[in-house]
Amino acid sequence: MQTDAAVASTTTSTQGSGRVFGIIFALILLVGAGYAGLHLIDDLSIVRSHSTAPFILLGVALLIALGFEFVNGFHDTANAVATVIYTHSMPANLAVIWSGIFNFLGVLTSSGAVAFTVVSLLPVELILQVGSGAGFAMVFALLFAAILWNLGTWYFGLPNSSSHTLIGSIIGVGLANQLTAVKTGTSGVDWNAAMDVLRGLVFSPIAGFLLAGLLMLLLKALVKIPALYRAPEGRKPPPWPIRLLLVLTCTGVSFSHGSNDGQKGMGLIMLILIGTVPTAYALNGAVSGNQVKTFHEVSVEVQQVLSVIDHGAPVNGNPRDIVTTSLQQRKLLPDTVPALSALIAQIDQQVGNRPSLRSVPQEQMGNVRNDIYLANSAIPLVLSQPGLSSEQTSTLTAWRGLGVKATQFIPAWVKVAVALALGLGTMVGWKRIVVTVGERIGKEHLTYAQGASAELVAMTLIQAADMYHLPVSTTHVLTSGVAGTMAANGSGLQWSTVRNLLLAWVLTLPASIVLAGVLFIALKHLF
Repeated sequence: MQTDAAVASTTTSTQGSGRVFGIIFALILLVGAGYAGLHLIDDLSIVRSHSTAPFILLGVALLIALGFEFVNGFHDTANAVATVIYTHSMPANLAVIWSGIFNFLGVLTSSGAVAFTVVSLLPVELILQVGSGAGFAMVFALLFAAILWNLGTWYFGLPNSSSHTLIGSIIGVGLANQLTAVKTGTSGVDWNAAMDVLRGLVFSPIAGFLLAGLLMLLLKALVKIPALYRAPEGRKPPPWPIRLLLVLTCTGVSFSHGSNDGQKGMGLIMLILIGTVPTAYALNGAVSGNQVKTFHEVSVEVQQVLSVIDHGAPVNGNPRDIVTTSLQQRKLLPDTVPALSALIAQIDQQVGNRPSLRSVPQEQMGNVRNDIYLANSAIPLVLSQPGLSSEQTSTLTAWRGLGVKATQFIPAWVKVAVALALGLGTMVGWKRIVVTVGERIGKEHLTYAQGASAELVAMTLIQAADMYHLPVSTTHVLTSGVAGTMAANGSGLQWSTVRNLLLAWVLTLPASIVLAGVLFIALKHLF
């Protein structure tokens, strides 16, 4: 038993460390916000506009997008620190800051490929017209639907998936866009691409359950350290080797979460930036010199390849409209190839003779980006045709890679802002999720081995998903991993909690589809 003096001393020490960590986090937040703000102002310095409306709209949209990442921190990042906090391997405040640092590093080192995989699910005409009323209705509907559903599930302490929510919102916007279209030929949901993403979201928690359970069984068979299989006692930290293991797995999950989940918000922020200030963000200004020269050379080669495929057929109509129609119908039409060749020739005329993409005239930035986006999206339709030689395939693929580099980029300040929003959300909302993960999934409290097994599997699966540019849910992978270790350990599961988790998992897609669809229709009439 502790004396009153000892208890008071411990309490004072904890409060003191909490204040220290709070000050450290506030400094990090201040420096990061300053860095992001200064770089945003520098980027916008080249924008010439006689109206303040685009800047106001940009500010509101950015705040809402970062709000989505803040709420994401309630759920997903909280899972990364759940085991170290619950097992007292790290003080809560230190764990949050530690996790935030490695989330930041994960976001900073991410390629952005996952971000653009998610964005590519959106209807093609909405992406091309992201600066229009319908484009802003799309972005705000996605963000509001994701935030509302995430807040609702967080309130009940359910580790909901932000990835499921965002994908469901995208599907909802696509369906609403198709159902409310006045003219024919409007695209909705690309179900082939959506199913590829959904398969990853469905498979990953099943794999997490099985692999974490198997790892738990292997540990019990091979590692004979009794303390590893005990639940935390009071506020006493575990022995240092176990503590080190849990800190390492927490670090890995935090880094992996940043590298995957952080990208979803980044993709939406880039849509906002491109839509409101295309002058600054439509094209990657870092592409210059030899890269632009290579782009020109490959463009000439691609036109030669396409002329062989279409046998020199003429273009009947506007190349941009023809390629757009082909993409909306998701098939190669008779005039798609000659139109694509003409479109790439137009892009080369606008870009190929310039020292860098930054030197493209401001009034042409948005159109050049849209043309590259259209051509990049249409090339896979050509590649899917039989009879192409390896040289032809290589040339088309090379141009597509250069097009990706020109249009799919994420400034460092965006990564910093997203990482800070994730970290702040974790600091505010971690408690509800930590209790659910530690005590309410199994009938017995979480042991050190179970926490380490679940987090080791989670970080591995998330890194594997990154390699294939697929979004996965940190929440679902980790909670299913905890459930797998409980089952493997014979601890039993609290079926009321498991039922609620499954219910949230099942309802997230339809709920976010309906929410986003309704919001899109309502907002479309406002903008």
